[in-house]
Amino acid sequence: MTLYTDMDFLTKREASAYSPLALAFLGDSVYDTLVREYLLKKSNMPAGKLHAEKIKFVCAEFQSEMYSAIENILTENEHAVLKRGRNATGNTVPKHADTVTYRRATAVECLFGYLYLTGENNRIKELFNIITENIKGETDEQQ
Repeated sequence: MTLYTDMDFLTKREASAYSPLALAFLGDSVYDTLVREYLLKKSNMPAGKLHAEKIKFVCAEFQSEMYSAIENILTENEHAVLKRGRNATGNTVPKHADTVTYRRATAVECLFGYLYLTGENNRIKELFNIITENIKGETDEQQ
């Protein structure tokens, strides 16, 4: 995934200087875009239905489950970024999610933001492929 081909990528050290919540701010968009692209390519349906499907996979509960799906295959550095995102303070918890769930979801977004800033597009794709396996399982169960 490369949204901006002229973007200057950061070193790992430079990207690590950003707060976990700033990384999650960007990672939320990266993850959301990946889900949208996945759903659009999977099925040509009206925008309203695409949006309804997307909501299932960008919610805190699903992202928290994806934390568990990817945490064991991360590099030491990626795991450190994930932990920083999980332990970030200052984020408010929405009414529909508990604190642990919301922080784990924030951690996933933090990791995606970090990987995007450092130009790790292949790694983003690799992790998102794991996530799409879970998306497929979710949509298969609903049919």
